[in-house]
Formats: sequence, C-alpha cells, structure tokens
Amino acid sequence: MKLPSISLSEDQLSRFDDAVQKEWLVTNGLGGYASGTALGINTRKYHGLLVAAFHPPGDRRVCLEKIDEEVCIANSVYPLGANESQNGVFPQGYRFLKQFSVSPFPRYVYAVQDVEVRKTVFMPYEKNAVVAVYRVFNGGNVDAKIRAFPLVNWRHFHSVTDRWRNPAEFVQRQDSRELGIRVAMPRSVIITAATDGVFRAEGKWLDRVLYREEAQRGENALDDYYQPGCFEIEAKSNKTETFAIVAVADESEEIAEKTLSSFPLAMYDVEAAYEKELRRNEDLLNKFYEMHENIISNEWLSWLVLASNSFIVSGSAQQEKSVIAGYHWFETWGRDTFVSLPGLMLVTGKFEEAKQVFLSFRKYCKDGLIPNYIPDRAEMFAYNTVDATLWFVNAVLQYLKYTGDFEFVQKQLWATLQSIVEAHVKGADFGIHMDNDCLISHGPQLTWMDAAIDGQPVNPRTGKAVEIQALWHNALKIMQLLASNFKETVDAERYGQIAEKAKKSFTEEFWNAEKDSLSDVIGEAERDSSLMPNQIIAAALDFNMLDGSECEKVVDVLQRELLTPFGLRTRARNDPKYTGIYAGDRGSRDRAYHNGTVWPWLLGPFVTAYLKAKGSSEFRRELASNFLTPLFDKQIHEAGLGTISEIFDGESPHKPRGCIAQAWSIAEPLRAYVEDVMQIRPKYEKEILKNLG
Repeated sequence: MKLPSISLSEDQLSRFDDAVQKEWLVTNGLGGYASGTALGINTRKYHGLLVAAFHPPGDRRVCLEKIDEEVCIANSVYPLGANESQNGVFPQGYRFLKQFSVSPFPRYVYAVQDVEVRKTVFMPYEKNAVVAVYRVFNGGNVDAKIRAFPLVNWRHFHSVTDRWRNPAEFVQRQDSRELGIRVAMPRSVIITAATDGVFRAEGKWLDRVLYREEAQRGENALDDYYQPGCFEIEAKSNKTETFAIVAVADESEEIAEKTLSSFPLAMYDVEAAYEKELRRNEDLLNKFYEMHENIISNEWLSWLVLASNSFIVSGSAQQEKSVIAGYHWFETWGRDTFVSLPGLMLVTGKFEEAKQVFLSFRKYCKDGLIPNYIPDRAEMFAYNTVDATLWFVNAVLQYLKYTGDFEFVQKQLWATLQSIVEAHVKGADFGIHMDNDCLISHGPQLTWMDAAIDGQPVNPRTGKAVEIQALWHNALKIMQLLASNFKETVDAERYGQIAEKAKKSFTEEFWNAEKDSLSDVIGEAERDSSLMPNQIIAAALDFNMLDGSECEKVVDVLQRELLTPFGLRTRARNDPKYTGIYAGDRGSRDRAYHNGTVWPWLLGPFVTAYLKAKGSSEFRRELASNFLTPLFDKQIHEAGLGTISEIFDGESPHKPRGCIAQAWSIAEPLRAYVEDVMQIRPKYEKEILKNLG
C-alpha cells in the first residue's frame, strides 16, 4: 500500500507566516514523540526532536530540542538551522529550504550552491530514540563539510529551562564519534552518535530561544538550549555522502547504552531500521483496506488511518495499552479514551489493543468511577467526571458489535460494569447519584465542558446534563442486554425497568417543544435551554430516548445553528455567552473553549444521528460531501500535517487551535465515515441489538 504524502514547495515555504504554522509529528508508541515545524523553527515548548516518555506514556521530557546544520564551502559558512529570539529569527537557514514533505516521516531538502542536503527524521517503534538520516550530494568541484549541532535539554515538556535561575549540570563525555551527556539532577543520560565523521566538543549555551506559539498563548515562552559541540562530516566533490545521527535517552546510562546498542552504527543498519518503520506504516494501511474491501484508498483516508495509530501507546506494565488524548500536551483521559476507542481501534481492527485498554481502566476503576485522567504519577489519579464511566460502558457495546466476544466481557468486565451501575444508583463521589426519577444528578464541572478560570467552572452544568442522561439510559440498556446474554434474568429485568423509568422522565423533563430541541441542563432551581451541541449524543447512541421526529428536529436545529465545515460550535452565535475566537491568555482561551469554539469530534455523533433521522443513499452522499470531506480533505494540510487539530475558531475562517493532533478529532469522524457514510456496519451489530430494539 502506497504511503500518503504531503509536500510543500519552495514557493509555499517562502511564505513565512503560513509555513511556520505547519507542524509535523512522529510518535514512538510509548507516548514520546518528535515534532517541529516545516521551517525547522521550534515554535512551542512542546517541540523537540526527542521528547521521551520515561514512565510510558507519561513523564515526557524534552531531551534533544533539535539538530541545526551548517554547510561549509571553501571559506564560507551557510547555516541551515533557524531559531527565533525576541530580536527576530537568526540564523535564517530556512532560506535554503527547497522542499519539505511528510510521507509519513518529515524530510527537509536544502540547497546551498551545488550542495544538496536531505534530512529525514524517524523514531523506532517503542524506543525512546530518534534518528536523523542525512543524504548529502555535493555536485560542485570543491569539497565541503557538513556540521550538525545537537541542541540538548532535559526538562519536563510543560516547562522551560532558565539556566541562570536553575542551573543544569550537564556532564559531558565524548570520543571521536560518540557523545554522552549525563544530567546530574535528575540522574539521567542522553547519548547521541554519528555513523560517520568526528565529534568536535565545544560546550556552550543558546540562550532565550523564543517560542512564538507559547507567547501568543500567554505561557512561558523563553528557553535555554545546551550545545555540546558538533558532528563534522566531509562531503567530497561530485559525490554523495550518507550518515545518520542517533539519539537515545533514559534514566540511566546503562539503559541508554543498551538502547543505543540496538542500532549498529552502519548506514545499512540505519536504513534497515527506516525501512522497518515504513513497512509498519504500510501494514497499518493494508490491514485497514483489507478489512474494508469496499473502501477505495485515498490520501486523506490513509492519513487518518495512520494518525489514528499515533494515539495508541504502551504503558510501563506488560500488555498495558492506553490512549493519548492529544499531542502535544494531553495525557491519558478516560473520557477521550472511550469516546475514541471505536474509531481508533474497532474500525481499524485493533481488537487486542482494545481489550488491553479495557483491562487497564478496569484496574483503575474506583468506587464505580473510571478516572477522568491519568497523570504522570499514579497516586494523582483524578476521578472528577460523570461521563467517562458511561462512555466506558458504551465502548463495551461497540467492542461486542465488532467482535461478538461476550466471553471476554463476562470474565473480565462484567463485575466492574455491575459495580458501576450500583455506584450510580446508590451514589458516588462528586454528587453523582440516581434521583427518584431514575435520571442522574451530578455536581459542577464533571462533564466534558469542564474548563475553569481561577478554579471556577466556566460552564458548571450542575444538575442533570442532557448527554449524561442519554449515556445513563444507554448504559442501562447495555446492562440489560448483557445480563440477558449471561442468563441473569433478575438483573436484566431490573436494568430494563430503570431504563424505562429514565426514558419516561427524560421525555417529560428535557424536551423543549418551543425550540424543537432538548434542554442542555436541568438544575434544581432552573433549566438551561441554551442551544449547545450536547444533545446530539442523545440522538446518536444505539439506545436513545427520542422518537424519529424528535431526532430529526434535533439534527435540523443543530445543523442550522451550530454546524460548520469542521465540526459543531459549542454555542449558537446569537447566544450572549458566545465567544467565537479561541485566543489570548489561558483565561481568555478557557472562556471560549466550550462557548463557541468548534469541536471536530462532534461530527461523529452528528453524522450518526443525521443518518438515523434521514437515512437514505442520497443523504449518505450529502454526509460525505458536506459534513466530512471539508474536514478530512483540507485540515490534514493545516496545522498538524496529516492529522486533525483539537478545535477550531467558531468564526470563519475557522482557524485550527489547541492541540495539533487530537484522538477524538480523528476517531469519531473516521468511525462515522466507515460505519455511516460507507455503511460498513460492525459484523455482529444486528445479532446483538435485535432483541432489545
């Protein structure tokens, strides 16, 4: 299967303001990554050539910021690197950049007089390592030299280095071809090596590098890099030279050396490692297209399939898998994991990985709640969520629809699922409990709209949020289905009875006949009937509580008021709370986050609900051309190349914002495309759902 490619020409690269916003991302399956921009300028503190996850998938540290090169011809030196400071960009090596591409790994092509330098970056899978492969063609009659300067750091990726306030102790050792750097506090090591040439030591600092994206976000934007010296390689006239620089990082020198030893430093070994990574990506595409024979391969779809795999990562424990919610800065979030799981793992046939994710979160389930997020340190687990647990239950049903694997669910998950329902019925933390009307009440800041400013939730949504009731009813029906399958008839009847009462209460309390839509939240004292997209969940779930006409009315009003080419707005534009631009400091951004900002993941349930309400071949074509293609076909060329951003401005031109690659931004639209547009339904869906309707 041919790998997709995105290429920027010399003309495109010459438009600085646009090109500097094009970012690339390579992941290693551990939560670590390499990332930068098409111009080679790091614009975020999260950029780095080696960002290693030391407690996978967490504790991510920027170990190698980048490698800057220069070409020496006769007595002239031409820098290829580029870094920005408060005084501007210097040097401006991007002026020698003739082409940049990702396919799927980034490649820079520079030309200086008759010397062409190609640099390709890739990461070996499940290793905290990165490889920069160079091919230098000297078409002139004068010998040249290439110098490659590694710029080192050792910081958590949320922070920056200020060497004057917090001096870093780099202990450096080197020989003619290898460099080792030990960081005294914490005791860790970075090893870099070149496959040819010599290393020339000259330790110095590059101070106050400016990250323009962080400056615009009101974050810490100045960083210090350590430059230990350079690798120097001869480029003979009228010849082609190839070499590579390998960087590995770990918490001890012994482990780093062991990782490095897996890369015998000869070019044929490096090239074999590169080909292995290309084949791994080709295999991902082959599996997808073989699984879905009716889908014709195309560039944007291939990019989505490859991007979907970047979020699935291995943990520290054997057989443990989790989902990174978004790159660069998100960790593992329960809600994002189980919203995303069908699109990331089921549509793509990764059923074993899905099982491992279920087992990981089963282990973390506490008092009937799935964690909201799992930070770097296990003792800091946060359970402040009302919907993550209900999305977990929904994901179990989706898994069964694809696999029919009731045995796994019964043996491994059933007891956890029962404990979840009982906790919600009797009462869990954060005010989560079932009321007398069989609907779920909950405290503030527990839904996905959880942004806060100075500790105060922007949209508290305290009481009974619409999507929570939909997910709760859906969970009860799933439990009824499972109990029936497991011959637990008493429990099946009980779950069914609660579900029917919840449905009756929901219909009476939430439908707003005046607006032909659902209320967003019903609180103790008042109801919030603001037009927000959360009600689309109620229309999209397998077991929903709306009749056909109500479902169509919900779809119509959201299409009219909230739909954009890249997702649903989180508020209608005529709402006094609407904020259409996501920009400024953290407070300004958080105020806009769920009050007008566009979210691509909502296209998934919107497309599903739309087809349920209007299903026909004509409407399927409309789904593809009007609702999904603009996102798929355009946005893989913007911001994060080959992937889809977290959010977009509510106002045109809907600039991409937030993370450059978000799990559910890929997963839900991809799932909807396969299942709803292409009508490739899960294998066991009809058989599983036929008895419960």
